[in-house]
Amino acid sequence: MSEQTERNGVRVGVAAFALWGLLTIYWKQLSGLDAVELIAWRMFTAAMVMAVVTTVRGTWPAIIAAFRSRATVARLIIAALLLTANWGSYVWAVVNDRVIETALGYFIAPLGTMAIGVLVLGERTNRAQKIAFGCVAIAVVILTVGAGHPPWISLVLAATWSSYALSKRNMPLGAIDSLTGETFVLVLPAAVALALLSGRSSSAINTASSIDWILLLGTGLITAIPLMLFASAAKSIPFTLLGPLNLIVPMINFGLGWALYNEPLPLNRLIGFAVVWLALVVVMTDRIRSYQRVARPQTPISDEAATDSTSAGLIT
Repeated sequence: MSEQTERNGVRVGVAAFALWGLLTIYWKQLSGLDAVELIAWRMFTAAMVMAVVTTVRGTWPAIIAAFRSRATVARLIIAALLLTANWGSYVWAVVNDRVIETALGYFIAPLGTMAIGVLVLGERTNRAQKIAFGCVAIAVVILTVGAGHPPWISLVLAATWSSYALSKRNMPLGAIDSLTGETFVLVLPAAVALALLSGRSSSAINTASSIDWILLLGTGLITAIPLMLFASAAKSIPFTLLGPLNLIVPMINFGLGWALYNEPLPLNRLIGFAVVWLALVVVMTDRIRSYQRVARPQTPISDEAATDSTSAGLIT
């Protein structure tokens, strides 16, 4: 894989994670509705959006062929279940005023993602990445101990997201087609859930305003766009780089939870987040230097620098 491909993958990944962080504001507008029903709407509308995308791209034959393969269907189901668990815990936390806990979850996620890259995919880490990994580990300990109880929301978010990232790497379908398959797996359960929940007096059908309906119907679009971007990035760059990029989401959620939604920020929490920000600075500084070395091929590269560049970079 070329350096240019990796650079493009980084840009796509940054766009995906920035959008995900800002989507907290979107979901907050729907906090008056039940979280379970919101997840069902998200599943259903995302499938509708991906059906349109598939039609425009003309890739229905690939989707149909995928659903004829038991192995591929099994992988799609696993990915869909991981996605549902991640969506559910995230939306529940946002509508229940626990945005900073989602930030903790997505700060923990790079630990799992980077570990998968090293232990499962055989990627190597350079010195800067090891330092960043240690910083994030320390921050997680500080934040977990300071909370006084197991941060189950954060742990579920981290575990499901890291595992979902791995499922995307191993998917035989292309990035967009695999996302389409996952949403199609979810569409029938989502439709059943919406039918069952619609009979309640508190359901969206009985209580949603016109603005609520616009936002509900838009959940598929705002779900599909960053997921498609992420799916592309996950196939283009090493997990040891994809992991640090995950930190963009919790940085945004941290700022929103603290500054916009007035969630508490005790000293231990602030210290933990500061350590994670240090990790992000270390990794990004290393990436900038790596790009500068590649841009100057005429300059002799030491053995140590060559090792760092290889470990940062290319997957065949």
